[in-house]
Amino acid sequence: MCLWAAECMICPSVGKTTILYKLKLNEIVTTIPTIGFNVERLETIRGLSFTVWDVGGQEKIRRLWKHYYQNCDGLIFVVDSSDRERLAEAKNELFGLLQSDAMKGVPFVVLANKQDLPSK
Repeated sequence: MCLWAAECMICPSVGKTTILYKLKLNEIVTTIPTIGFNVERLETIRGLSFTVWDVGGQEKIRRLWKHYYQNCDGLIFVVDSSDRERLAEAKNELFGLLQSDAMKGVPFVVLANKQDLPSK
């Protein structure tokens, strides 16, 4: 199963890489902004495995996104919930992404990260 983890395209540094490595290693790791992508295989305790594509959201990379979500089995869309000014923009970006023919019918989860932080 392939999952595609996308950060809000207009909101870099939302924490998706940190989440990915917390799930994989069960620890918090120091990360830098994703230039390009990270690919990791995650295994559940019941033996189910996922290939997760952690794709950066910088403007230069966005036009390449269509190559990453082809044949995707699910989408995890991560937003910085402490940045309230950009939540409406994040919603518009997500809806635009879901309009792609390749994403029609693909299940998705919106993960509101950084809920423990004060609003920006």
